[in-house]
Amino acid sequence: MSNFSRGTKFTAIVVAAGAMLMAASVPSYAQTCSIRLHIVKAGFIVGVGGGNGTMVCQGRPYRLSVGGIGIGSLGIAAVDLAGTASNVRRPSDIAGTFGAAGVGATFVVGAQAATLRNERGVILNVSGAQAGFQVSIGLAGMTIALQ
Repeated sequence: MSNFSRGTKFTAIVVAAGAMLMAASVPSYAQTCSIRLHIVKAGFIVGVGGGNGTMVCQGRPYRLSVGGIGIGSLGIAAVDLAGTASNVRRPSDIAGTFGAAGVGATFVVGAQAATLRNERGVILNVSGAQAGFQVSIGLAGMTIALQ
């Protein structure tokens, strides 16, 4: 009876260890989250800007702060952007500095649409309307942080 009990325990331990190893090796899947940003920028030659926003992943909202929005500005403007954040494995992946997605310059059309990427591989596809006078809102180089 003792040998049967030891064999059963050993088998249970091996099965449990195998299940834990399999669970640990399952990759986390990237998701696409919705995002809304409100950015204000003012300046003459050197611009100062910032803002806030919200990212919603699987129904849960995450508050964001936005800063570090480029140089070379003229005027004052505000822009409300909405879109998606793709390739998000965990909400903290949104934090970082966003620049051009891919090779070449950041795609910004009249500060109404942009595709940006951070160092964690999160890709923002946002669009919106700009209010005010600004030669360029300069989204390249913006930094997003979780609040």
